[in-house]
Amino acid sequence: MSALTGTGTLVRLALRRDRLRLPIWVVVIPGLVTATASAIVELYPTMGERLALGLAIGANPALRALTGPIFDPSSAGGLTAWRVTGVAAVLTSLLSVLFVTRHTRAEEETGRAELIGAGTVGRHALPAAAVLVAGAANLAVALLSALGLATRGLPVSGALAFGLSVAGTGWVFTGVAALTAQLTETARAANAIALAALGLAFLLRAAGDAADGDTLSWLSPLGWAQRVRAFADERWTVFALFAVAAAALSAVAHLLAGRRDVGTGLLSSRRGPATAAPRLSGPTALAWRLHRGVLLGWVIAFTVVGAVFGALALSVGDIVDDNPQLAALMAGFGGAGAVVDAFLATVMSLLGMVAAGYAVQAALRPRAEEVAARAEPVLAAAVSRWRWPAGHLVWALGGATTVLAVAGLAAGLAHGIRVGDPAGQALRITGAALAQAPAVWVMAGVAVLLFGFVPRLTSLAWAVLGAFVLLGQLGRLLGIDERIQDLSPFAHLPRVPGGEATFGPLAWLVVVAAALVLAGLAGFRRRDLTGG
Repeated sequence: MSALTGTGTLVRLALRRDRLRLPIWVVVIPGLVTATASAIVELYPTMGERLALGLAIGANPALRALTGPIFDPSSAGGLTAWRVTGVAAVLTSLLSVLFVTRHTRAEEETGRAELIGAGTVGRHALPAAAVLVAGAANLAVALLSALGLATRGLPVSGALAFGLSVAGTGWVFTGVAALTAQLTETARAANAIALAALGLAFLLRAAGDAADGDTLSWLSPLGWAQRVRAFADERWTVFALFAVAAAALSAVAHLLAGRRDVGTGLLSSRRGPATAAPRLSGPTALAWRLHRGVLLGWVIAFTVVGAVFGALALSVGDIVDDNPQLAALMAGFGGAGAVVDAFLATVMSLLGMVAAGYAVQAALRPRAEEVAARAEPVLAAAVSRWRWPAGHLVWALGGATTVLAVAGLAAGLAHGIRVGDPAGQALRITGAALAQAPAVWVMAGVAVLLFGFVPRLTSLAWAVLGAFVLLGQLGRLLGIDERIQDLSPFAHLPRVPGGEATFGPLAWLVVVAAALVLAGLAGFRRRDLTGG
């Protein structure tokens, strides 16, 4: 029997299991790309308008950090590639990571992989099937995106280059997920490592583009996608980087899969002591034990990101000072200082959306404990239905606030050291980071509400977060009604530092978050375990 025996059957099984999830990804991403292209064609019909926008983009490091550089502002295709390449590449990477982990490590964690392996199935059939289906889904996204762009009158070669650049990024992170699935014993840890790699790729790309240089950006697959230069004298040779990286990662994953037992990871879990320390008594202490590793990783990541962007902030003002025309233009808006504050406000807003990912992940940890049958023994003791999930919420809400605070502090210190006011800038920018917290708490509340009433649909919390992020990034461009955009809690946050801080909307967000959390806890108290 070959190591790949049964791969075709497992491919069909994966497609059957994800017959609803995969089509949503494959349709939504190209739909978003096509809608963006249509909006740009309508909003900037003349070359003069497009060139003016391109000049503003090129002079704004905050925009370059967020969305990447623009290579051809004279064409609608060039503007489309600038605006949506990064978004589409991140979404296909998420698709790849979540799908591959679900059909590899999660199968081993639940014991289904061992059951499948007892049949006529080769040792590597399960990961091979996951990689094949994820790769095919990425290709479908590429072809549908290219078709949508071509139907909007954009050049076919540019549309094809755009689609393949997005798919190429997805293929790389398919390999990343296949590799992380071999390293850990849980799907949660495998996802965390793979998503950390995606976050690092974004950081490298953003830092490189904000500094108006290519070195760091070339270290990131997200940077490769943009350096394909769709609709701007395409660089087809860049696709060799995607092919080599994806093949190498998949080959290493294949090699490692043959060197471990089913259900284990190469990074084995450390055995704990026979008895717990007194400080671990109680549901909140237990939750801390479960959350502390992940929280530490997020704190380290946010500290690094905050320090990097804080150190870059002064360079934004230097660009204005070195350009007399731009300096004159910005004088009416507060000069270089206003540009620096706008850059920092954009960074804090972005970090707030990312921190919401931690909040959702931590708030859904009780559901993972419930599915793994670890909740029932805890609740069989003298632990109420309120205290157990509330213990996790302490670290979901407090942990998200902590990662925002350390990011703001690191950014403020890095920026303050460069301008000679570390204490003042640290206080100011930490406050700006913490202003994102109420919206992050609302997202945790959404997760708790789903956990309490429809636990089988808790993954919708991620869909809601994704929808809110897309509304914030593309809502105005796509002409979405402001009332719909206002559904996002991030739409009500102040643009600080630099903008006016209004506390009314923040207070309302806190009230909404509290209501969602209390409703979710009440729902959990009234339902059966593993129900929904």
